[in-house]
Amino acid sequence: MPTRVSPLVLFKNQTFRSLWIAALASNFGGLVQAVGAAWLMTSLSSSQNMVALVQGSVALPIMIFSLLAGVFADNFDRRRVMLIAQAFMFVVSVILTFMAFEGWLTPWSLLAFTFLIGCGTALHNPSWQATMGDIVSREELPSAVSLNSMGFNLMRSIGPAAGGAIVALAGAAAAFAVNALSYVAIILALLRWQSPALDTHLPREPMGSAFSAGLRYVAMSPNLMRVILRGFWFGLSAIALLALLPVVVRETLNATAFVYGVMLGCFGLGAVLGALGNARLRATFNNESIARGGFIGFAVSCVVLGLSTQTAISGAALMLAGACWVLSLSMFNVTIQLSTPRWVVGRVIALYQTGTFGGMAAGSLLWGVIADRAGPETALFAASGLMVVGALIGLRLPLPEFSGLNLDPLNSFKEPATRFDLNYRSGPVMVMVDYEIAQQDVPEFLAAMSLRRRVRIRDGAQQWALLRDLHEPEHWSESYHVPTWGEYVRHNERRTNSDAELSERLRVLHRGAGSPVVHRMIERQTVPLRDDMLQKGE
Repeated sequence: MPTRVSPLVLFKNQTFRSLWIAALASNFGGLVQAVGAAWLMTSLSSSQNMVALVQGSVALPIMIFSLLAGVFADNFDRRRVMLIAQAFMFVVSVILTFMAFEGWLTPWSLLAFTFLIGCGTALHNPSWQATMGDIVSREELPSAVSLNSMGFNLMRSIGPAAGGAIVALAGAAAAFAVNALSYVAIILALLRWQSPALDTHLPREPMGSAFSAGLRYVAMSPNLMRVILRGFWFGLSAIALLALLPVVVRETLNATAFVYGVMLGCFGLGAVLGALGNARLRATFNNESIARGGFIGFAVSCVVLGLSTQTAISGAALMLAGACWVLSLSMFNVTIQLSTPRWVVGRVIALYQTGTFGGMAAGSLLWGVIADRAGPETALFAASGLMVVGALIGLRLPLPEFSGLNLDPLNSFKEPATRFDLNYRSGPVMVMVDYEIAQQDVPEFLAAMSLRRRVRIRDGAQQWALLRDLHEPEHWSESYHVPTWGEYVRHNERRTNSDAELSERLRVLHRGAGSPVVHRMIERQTVPLRDDMLQKGE
């Protein structure tokens, strides 16, 4: 488990502090805009499904575009990616404000604008999350994630109430104007920040290859798959409360936009309290216990909200839901980041967000349809049942603990000299590694090779195979292919300190003289003649 670091220590980091404060302003504006959009939809349409789709229209683009944004986060300057995303959302918000003031919005055009803002959020989020690992140390990362979550939910406790007041006093267009202005702070903070320089000694990974590398890494990482599954399930069921809250406030509590903002403020206050208690809970309970408690607590909140006709009781239920929301989602986020090396962290975060926000988008549609047909109370009760199932899934597929593996780059690989004049596009390349293994060590060797196969494929190897010599059974060969010489170099530079432990385990099992012998070969029929020529003087 990572060393426990007080979150307040991070405010001594000037870069983190300035970006965190700027994010507060941006989050405040976003939450005010969300209140305005949700409440405006109740005036534009009587359909409960359309109201629920306001939440879905923000979550849907995050599901669709997150992986693309993750590729950008891992292959381009993250600061520039975030600036483009923020500038795009600023322009969209200005146009939305103008149309709202002119009274030109329809239900579908409102959804279109919230979808476009969601597109900007989708582009921004993976780079923002991955940037935390560039700004703070690995030991400080859980505290950084908690502080970011606390900052967002601090604004959630203020922004919705302020948004409700703004909508009640000046209309939804004023709320949209506040959101447009809120982007200025984070744009200025990003312009002042000097992000780390990209390593450019290798050509940029092609988009298709980068997509497949992210998918492959997650597919070969069972622990990451478990986190993404639980994130999807939580998003699918938990979004019912937020998606249907405008309907509950308007129809069950017979209240105004201001009360709707206050209810969201209760949710945000609970989230702040959950973020403040996060470190203590992580020190006392394991990850699965906290996640299971989050699922059960949120289920209780949905039931109480479905039954309550009193504002105070509903507010208390929303405080519990907010605490469970932040405890669960921040834990999923930290586990993802601590279990992923830096070279692919943007894409893995994006896939996690695709799962979680995909669940939210699907849930917004599902619970809206159920509420239209059977009432919001029935939808909340059904979501509660789904939450209980999510807790039970943990009995079979428990969340992993925070990774104790050292995923820092090994940085020991030196590109081998060859007698051929290769470039990074030359290939395909076949690699064979020869071992001599005593018969009594074969079971341990096969177990280690099973892990080696996963690591190789995870880091870009193709057509991996393990071969045994029929005439000399103690001779074994590991073989795999990579598309180009550049991909071979990239494959080796992805090795982490944790991977080195497996390599050392195999080296100890090897009974031959020296280390296992590595053969690097290029497939002759695909090599241009100039690449097949020996270097001068040889």
